[in-house]
Amino acid sequence: MSAELKARIKEVIRRNYNVKSFRLEIGGEPEFKAGQFLSLVLQNDKKLKKYFSISSSPTEKCYLEFTKKLTQSDFSRALDNLKAGDEVTIQYPFGKFILDESFSKIAFLSGGIGITPIRSICKYAADKELGVDIVLVYSNRSVRDIIFKDDFDALQKSYPLLRVAHVLCETEPGFKCTVGLINSGVIKNEIPDYLKREFYLCGPPQMVEAMRNMLAGQLGVSREKIITENFQGY
Repeated sequence: MSAELKARIKEVIRRNYNVKSFRLEIGGEPEFKAGQFLSLVLQNDKKLKKYFSISSSPTEKCYLEFTKKLTQSDFSRALDNLKAGDEVTIQYPFGKFILDESFSKIAFLSGGIGITPIRSICKYAADKELGVDIVLVYSNRSVRDIIFKDDFDALQKSYPLLRVAHVLCETEPGFKCTVGLINSGVIKNEIPDYLKREFYLCGPPQMVEAMRNMLAGQLGVSREKIITENFQGY
């Protein structure tokens, strides 16, 4: 783990109507493993401190990126006001939600902003051509809530071993998805070889716990094959 360091905002990218990515220059090449997270302090005020998954991949060497769903909190307001050139304090890397490259088949179950470390891992696997077979089942309220849609569309084309299945509460004509919530039926339909895969779960704590119980209790997936992060960002 590194000491605290100063970083400058390089670029701010709007991902959807209430989510932005913030790219940081850190004065060198970022060193971390795909799926790890960082701490961020704004305005040198420890009250304005949060933890964020790193949404960039180690293969994207010119910046370190994190992504935030913006709310009406004091922290979100301060973050939303950041612009290129502004300075923040970060510390990284933290966490063990990383890809074991010995796995031949994995599956991600995610909801909402929980997609951020998964974007990092999938981008890394594609750029490195790791050969791991990946299925992502990604839950959101509607199409407009999907984060990194363009990124994952591109990744599926460049890395055919990745397949993304969307699960939405509300859909729109022409968009391929399952309507509802992630449940055992969705898993059986989208991941028929689920017993041969390692599962990574990332999302709100209640969702993660429900997914863990569903996999182990209803589908018979060994708890040793279910990987989660005790993440402080929610």
